[in-house]
Amino acid sequence: MKEESLDDWFVREILVHEEALVGYLLRRWPARADVHDLRQDIYVRMYEAAAKSRPPAPRAYLFTIAANLLADRLRRRRVIAIDAVGDMEVLDVLVEEISPERRLSGHEELRRVAQAIDLLPPKCREVIWLRRVDDLPQKEIAQRLGISEKSVEKHVTKGMKLLAAAFRGGGRPMADESHVPQEDQDKTHGKS
Repeated sequence: MKEESLDDWFVREILVHEEALVGYLLRRWPARADVHDLRQDIYVRMYEAAAKSRPPAPRAYLFTIAANLLADRLRRRRVIAIDAVGDMEVLDVLVEEISPERRLSGHEELRRVAQAIDLLPPKCREVIWLRRVDDLPQKEIAQRLGISEKSVEKHVTKGMKLLAAAFRGGGRPMADESHVPQEDQDKTHGKS
């Protein structure tokens, strides 16, 4: 019996999942315009991997490639954003020279913000990061985390209060469950 060509295998085992793959990308990637390119990159990675050795579970392997590609792209977006902001010398504009004292003060303040965010309760920290750093809308955060928009709002309010308290009093945000919205407590304790 003749071995099936890679192209035939790809059509039979991979392209049949295109609708599910596109749906997955639309749910997980914030920019809809990128979905076509992401899908193509996933197909290229899948085809190249299958040329070496065809995976025993093609659908699972396809979605693993998709998840890894999305993670790579998110990391790259964050690194580029940090580099773009951090490399002020390449800009061809007049910039007031920053004194060593001011630079040190800025680094110290950034360190304090990072420490304060790290001390927030996990769900609250995640919501604050998605809302204030990634600048996602409440509705998308609620969908990603499987909580209501009201809970997102409560987490943001709570997180901002805890961060403000940490900076006012030099104290640390409290990470106890008593400040977690009831809906989230129910989910973490198996209630629905």
